[in-house]
Amino acid sequence: KRRPRSARHSLVVGLNFVLLIVLFAAVGGIGALIYGRQAFYAPGPLEESVRIDIARGSSTQAIAQALEETGIISSQHVFFGAVLAQSAQRSIKAGEYELPAHVSMAEVLDKLVSGEVVQHQVTIAEGLTSAQVVQVLNDMTNLSGTIASIPPEGSLLPETYSITRGTQRSQLLQRMRDARDRAVAEAWENRDPDLPLSSPEELVTLASIVEKETGVAPERERVAAVFVNRLNRKMKLQSDPTILYGLYGGAAWQQQRTIFRSDLDRPNPYNTYQIAALPPGPIANPGLAALRATANPADTNELYFVADGTGGHAFSTTYEEHQRNVANWREIERQRSQNPGQTTQ
Repeated sequence: KRRPRSARHSLVVGLNFVLLIVLFAAVGGIGALIYGRQAFYAPGPLEESVRIDIARGSSTQAIAQALEETGIISSQHVFFGAVLAQSAQRSIKAGEYELPAHVSMAEVLDKLVSGEVVQHQVTIAEGLTSAQVVQVLNDMTNLSGTIASIPPEGSLLPETYSITRGTQRSQLLQRMRDARDRAVAEAWENRDPDLPLSSPEELVTLASIVEKETGVAPERERVAAVFVNRLNRKMKLQSDPTILYGLYGGAAWQQQRTIFRSDLDRPNPYNTYQIAALPPGPIANPGLAALRATANPADTNELYFVADGTGGHAFSTTYEEHQRNVANWREIERQRSQNPGQTTQ
């Protein structure tokens, strides 16, 4: 039987309504996609550059919410939808990011996926003891974790290292050990064949003394040559820094005091006024320049040096000449004591 006209009319009306809803939904969806795409690539609301830290294990929703709450993006929903559309949920990397003013959501996502995190510089000065290096790292708030023990003296390479926020202190120490091993291997491989040292460890020990004796870069090869010449002649090195290290160990360079005759006469394994050889180990962590200078000292017969009042040293070959240089230095010290604050050239 044919359906009544009224029934057919109701069916048509219902279908038309459904089609209308589908049409509106399609138009709305297309509009939302167009809006979302425009918003995703448009400049963002951020007025000035900012740094944000993405914690390890953060969910995509939490990241999107944090970006909106800090005013970096205009819509967490658009950002979240874009992450899903690109299947980038597992590609976002934790870390500290610097985002410029008016950065778009597309640029934010690119940075988070590429892992373009902020790099921090950690500079470890040449000549620090391992205890001092550990103290420097412990004082840095952008590092994490703890250091179980003080590394052996001379096992770290003073250098400038790039790190990211949250880097483990133990990981950075291992990088410093690895860098030191490479530097020592290079210096030892290219050393003067007549060097009176029997191992890379002895090279590090002597380089640490050179490092503590002078902070003037052009002098390193000459200072190294003086000590090498003394070793060849079986003379005592007579290095003042070894006295302090023998007395105070890793805290030696925190001691700002005069070395007395009683210190020179007091026996200890590092007292190079008492032993006619290298001390049993390094007195600090020498830098690459000191290692290279010690491996290839200057070609000179000099056996002595003393401060010259300018920050450098006066070098001499004979003891008589050295005595004159010492007398000159004593006079400089006397004048400075009489005129505090005046620099004598």
